[in-house]
Amino acid sequence: MQLNLKNPLAVFDLETTGTNISTDRIVEISVVKIMPDGEEIIKTMKINPTIPIPVETSMIHGIYDKDVKDAPTFKSIAKSLAEFLSGCDLGGFNCLKFDIPLLVEEFLRVDVEFDTSSRKFVDAQKIFHMMEKRTLTAAYKFYCGKSLEDAHSAEADTLATAAVIKAQVERYEGQEVTNPMGKVIGTVANDMKNLHEVSAANMVDLAGRFVTNEEGVEVFNFGKHRHKPVEDILKAEPGYYDWMMKGDFPLDTKRKLTQIKLRGFNAR
Repeated sequence: MQLNLKNPLAVFDLETTGTNISTDRIVEISVVKIMPDGEEIIKTMKINPTIPIPVETSMIHGIYDKDVKDAPTFKSIAKSLAEFLSGCDLGGFNCLKFDIPLLVEEFLRVDVEFDTSSRKFVDAQKIFHMMEKRTLTAAYKFYCGKSLEDAHSAEADTLATAAVIKAQVERYEGQEVTNPMGKVIGTVANDMKNLHEVSAANMVDLAGRFVTNEEGVEVFNFGKHRHKPVEDILKAEPGYYDWMMKGDFPLDTKRKLTQIKLRGFNAR
């Protein structure tokens, strides 16, 4: 179908050096500009972020430092990009929380005007989550074909969850499971070791502040050191341990942090 548009709609996606809006940079942008008459204009370009791309991030989107070393910087293309997006409403997938804020941040860094106050936004992810619920009630209906009565009572929720797990194993048994980087991590099988591996194999602490990377090394899963080995940061910045221990982190997270610190100390 053709969208009913008054203004052009620029649906775009960013590949970046990371997920921190304040400090990370764009390495690729792709825009499909949908005109009111239905014409689509596509523009895709790689961008030199002027900072290193972490290997863990490159493994996700496939763009490495060598791929952008000769690409233009955002500053050099900012004015032409702003002109291309002039008068456009904006759309994307998770664009409200990430792509739009990061794009605006990049324009602000290079002092190029990019006013969003008069633009309309559409986020496909938000519509997806609103219309295709990701609740236990929705899962019970999807997998078991039944309506969940007395939702949010402990016993009803427990019985429904058990039924969903059984139905998931029956539905997906033998199918491959991939991680966010597209790597196959196994196949669904009817045993707890397997179900743990596809559900929580990279967990370190229960709050998810640390996870294991592809090499099985504990890395930070938040903040400025996201994707960096915990042990390396504790050696390079001893004060970071004290900051976390004094901070508002769960006791389990602090316990795991201490275990990693002591292991590194004993290995010297």
